[in-house]
Amino acid sequence: MGKKNNVTFDDIAKYTGFSKTTISRYFNNPDSLTLENQEIIAKALIDLNYKENKVARILANGQTEFIGIIIPNLFLHYYSEMLDKILSTYEQFGYKFLVFIGNEKEETERRYIRELLAYKIEGLIVLSHTIPSEELASLGLPIVTIEREDRAVCSVNTDNYMGGCQAAGLLARHRCDVLIHINSSADKNVPAYGRIRGFLDICEETKLPHELIIEQMGNSYESLKGHLADILHDLEQKYAGKKKGIFLSNDTQANVFLNLLVRKYGSLPDDYLIIGFDDSPVSREALIPISTIGQQIDKIANEAVSLLVGQMNERKKRMPVPLKEPVHRVITPILVKRETTERC
Repeated sequence: MGKKNNVTFDDIAKYTGFSKTTISRYFNNPDSLTLENQEIIAKALIDLNYKENKVARILANGQTEFIGIIIPNLFLHYYSEMLDKILSTYEQFGYKFLVFIGNEKEETERRYIRELLAYKIEGLIVLSHTIPSEELASLGLPIVTIEREDRAVCSVNTDNYMGGCQAAGLLARHRCDVLIHINSSADKNVPAYGRIRGFLDICEETKLPHELIIEQMGNSYESLKGHLADILHDLEQKYAGKKKGIFLSNDTQANVFLNLLVRKYGSLPDDYLIIGFDDSPVSREALIPISTIGQQIDKIANEAVSLLVGQMNERKKRMPVPLKEPVHRVITPILVKRETTERC
């Protein structure tokens, strides 16, 4: 048979001697065929220069191979790094992604989810915080969340409590006179609240003076810079002459805070130690490399997609077994020491 541009299932069936039904099973349920028959058909596809018609396949079986992603913003380096790692799983899992940035607007995100459902996504990864997990669970499709409230859906999170302990413990070992944690959320239902609990527990255990500062920073550089400049001014007034250990809730905040100090003093003063959270690229590329709590972002992304694909594959079985309760996977953080705490 000569090669042609549009090879059909009928062409493959004639070439191999199998029925069209068998060829269809190869594409939609290959495990139902023997390994020998799979290899015969796979070789035929190469011989015939077969180019799969994705649109036709979607129309035939309703499986789009699309996963939706709702992400709050790309201003925080954590989210941009996480998105990059999720998209990089295509080579491993073969799923494509439709991404929407919600900007923390609840109704906007609901509209985006409706649009994703119209595209017949097979699963959804949610990093934004606006929509309750119970509402997400009611959508009736596999869902995995990352670092947000997750009572009713599967999730992958960092062990934030351990991370908070690691950060406060490092600052305490450097004999700081006072420890300060700056965070933008105190919602106890969010996994990241564990950073606050870990920080406070270490402060109480070491009996070190400490302060917890909760303030909404906004989602722009100008807003973040303004809030942190005000916080820095207050800290300089309150703790003049004291060695200050500053634990910020993410690397973006830590980098802006560091820049404020360097612009004011020309370098990082000896009475300031800084540690962030995430180990996003900005912590490594900062003017002075920033100590941080590494979230193992690549591992979280891979675990999230793997957990979602497992649910999606189960739904494709003839007799799927639904999860009895949501699965919550926790990834251990890694303390990364750099120059903002180790320069002495």
